[in-house]
Amino acid sequence: MRILIASDIHGSAPCCTRLLDAMAREGAGRFLMLGDILYHGPRNDLPEGYAPREVISLLSPLKDRIFCVRGNCDTEVDQMVLPFPIMAEYGVMTAGERLVYFTHGHNYNLDCLPPLQKGDILLHGHTHVPACTPFGDGNLYLNPGSVSIPKEGSPRGYMTLEGTVFTWKDLSGNTLREIDAAQ
Repeated sequence: MRILIASDIHGSAPCCTRLLDAMAREGAGRFLMLGDILYHGPRNDLPEGYAPREVISLLSPLKDRIFCVRGNCDTEVDQMVLPFPIMAEYGVMTAGERLVYFTHGHNYNLDCLPPLQKGDILLHGHTHVPACTPFGDGNLYLNPGSVSIPKEGSPRGYMTLEGTVFTWKDLSGNTLREIDAAQ
């Protein structure tokens, strides 16, 4: 099954629409959201097409296909209006033989590692900057960047995971990088 991975929608309805178009185009069966869904936060300007209620309407029909972790801009109030769980600090899944520890990135990140073992993958958003960085003892840090407020000249983007292959793409679907976690 292909999984779409994205972070930092920050209430942008047009960017959320483009992301859901990408999900359909990719044939993704699940959507892993790495937090910061509705609110833009005090450090960011309003994103293009800021309309949190519209984002709620766009995501709600997918409630059975979304799994999510809480971002630093997500609160209990957001959970009250979203029909899928958003308050988990982290989750785990596998990519082949490797454990993927996914979180938003404001608590656990390269400066404050979660309990990783040799070869595990740390996947988070938060920085709005895409990344693919080896570290530690065969570990890998991945970041899909931001859907709505990319930083450091990066494009609006997302990732897919199919089997052991992570593919980073821009919102138009152009492949920017492919990483096989089995290697």
